[in-house]
Amino acid sequence: MTIGEHLDELRLRLIRVVVAMLVITAFCLSFGITTIHLSFVPGTGMITLSEVPHEGHQVTTDSIDITIYYPYYNPFDNVAIQLTTFMKNTLLPPEVSLIQTAPGQAFFAQVFIAILLSILISMPLIIREMYAFISPAFGKSTKSVLAAKTFVPTILLFIIGVIFSYLLVIPFILNFLYAYGESIGVATFFNINEFFPFVLQLLLAFGLAFELPAIMYALSLMGVVDAAFWKKNFRYAVIIFVIFGAIITPDGGGISMWLVVAPMVVLYLVGLLVIKKSRNENNRLANSGAEVHRAGY
Repeated sequence: MTIGEHLDELRLRLIRVVVAMLVITAFCLSFGITTIHLSFVPGTGMITLSEVPHEGHQVTTDSIDITIYYPYYNPFDNVAIQLTTFMKNTLLPPEVSLIQTAPGQAFFAQVFIAILLSILISMPLIIREMYAFISPAFGKSTKSVLAAKTFVPTILLFIIGVIFSYLLVIPFILNFLYAYGESIGVATFFNINEFFPFVLQLLLAFGLAFELPAIMYALSLMGVVDAAFWKKNFRYAVIIFVIFGAIITPDGGGISMWLVVAPMVVLYLVGLLVIKKSRNENNRLANSGAEVHRAGY
């Protein structure tokens, strides 16, 4: 393929990603998610529908309850607003108030949330398009191994990073900063334009950071670098992790920074072990093939 053809392919793949993100963003700003509850009592044939669980019927231990989630059009109770409420209730200490200091800040915060949410949801597509774009540069065997051994792990690691950040890192940082302010008698208020970008950027940063082992393995599999490179540059990698942790965490004491650095060091070592194991396995298979070849003669 010529350079122009490569650029055309890249443009088409970028268009797919952008269109997907625009659709998700529009959905998050226009539709909300609500539930309907189905209750079925075996042997009676009675099925009850309600918006509230067990509303309009007597609760029995034999009843089978099913909750169905479905979208509905409501720009004033959309997914971005529902996510805002959920994060506010689960991440902020009860004593902390979420405020806007100028008209329109809440709206633009919702737009920002919808855009970042579209990036998070589109990440599997982004990874797929990235693999599809770079895979023609490799041989058929390398391409199949790359897809089989790194595509799914990359997505899973991204999801694990997002969950780890939401359940552990972000609550720790927010509670630590709140407790620090409370200790000197300062009331804490979060501006909506600062709180949600901070949370969603951390989620995205951790999701990408947790893909480190898959990225290391892919680069080694493609022959860009080998296991010796990762082992030799471990100390420099730690320095980069510390700088990265200092940038994305807001506290000046550096305590929450280590919640970023420690997992990344562990992930780096995991990636190094995976690369080493893969190299040993390839050497073993190569030696076995050589022995079989000699035995044939």
